[in-house]
Amino acid sequence: VIVLRLIKLTEIYSRLFGNLCLILLALTSLLTASAGCFSTVADESFVQRGDEAMLRNDLDAALAEYKMAVQRGGSEDPSVLVRVAHTHALMGNIDETGDLYLQAVTFDSELIDQAVSDLIQLAQEAMNRSDLFGLASAMEIAKSFRPGVTVDGMALPLARHYFENGEYATALSYYQSAISDRPGETIPEVIFEAASAYDEVGDCRRALIHYERYRDMIASWRRGEVDWKIGNCSIKLARELRFVDADEEALEHLERAVLIGEPLSLQSLAYFEIGMILFDLNRCEEARRAFLKVSETDKTGTPPFVSRASYLADELFFVGSSGGARGTGC
Repeated sequence: VIVLRLIKLTEIYSRLFGNLCLILLALTSLLTASAGCFSTVADESFVQRGDEAMLRNDLDAALAEYKMAVQRGGSEDPSVLVRVAHTHALMGNIDETGDLYLQAVTFDSELIDQAVSDLIQLAQEAMNRSDLFGLASAMEIAKSFRPGVTVDGMALPLARHYFENGEYATALSYYQSAISDRPGETIPEVIFEAASAYDEVGDCRRALIHYERYRDMIASWRRGEVDWKIGNCSIKLARELRFVDADEEALEHLERAVLIGEPLSLQSLAYFEIGMILFDLNRCEEARRAFLKVSETDKTGTPPFVSRASYLADELFFVGSSGGARGTGC
């Protein structure tokens, strides 16, 4: 359209005046008028009015002016984009702040510091009003600009937020930070929560370390829940170890489960696994005693391994050891 108008205007001036100087003047005027259509520099009048509104603390007016500046040639001008982003930050708009800073740093990477600063401030404000979703959102965006950024006091709220929403792996990194930041001041409940997060991701080895630590920190009458978790995780880990032929270590965890006596419903299974390991290790009398405990502790209605344990106990009593070397079995 601009080109057609340019040609048309040239023809008009040419017919009316036939003067090359006037033709050039017309071309210059038209190009000057149309230059704003292709400018990547914002209209300074909108920026100025936005700055004036900001001085009056009129954030709505400032945001409107800055947005107009973006539309009028400032879409690639970092000085304008950062104004929009910062105004959104002052208004508490977390997502918009992140989006605009992302655009701004594309054109000026030195703005990353301000982006992180504003987002951490938003995270702090969210934490102060117990808005855990806002806290998590602001910190996630801040980490997209500067991976690994942390703030004192935020690790535990974030850990609990992610744990409650089933994001256990993410929660663990924050639990680790919360525990390591104040190793001598960590409350027992935080240790238990971290253990539960390890448990949820299937890492019973680390879970047990934290469960046992928690157990040592609380009174005996409060240990019912953690004892159940220790026993359950010990049996799970032992079965995993059996699968890779780590029988000695598996035996230690199974013995811990039966010593604690939890979970009650899995005690017969634990004794059966103990008996099988001892049987394989040629510790026949110990194996027989373990097999006898299976039926004594069964609470689930005689599953198949109960009858198997009774058979093996009888075999060991009447037949005895095969006399083989260690590792050959009874």
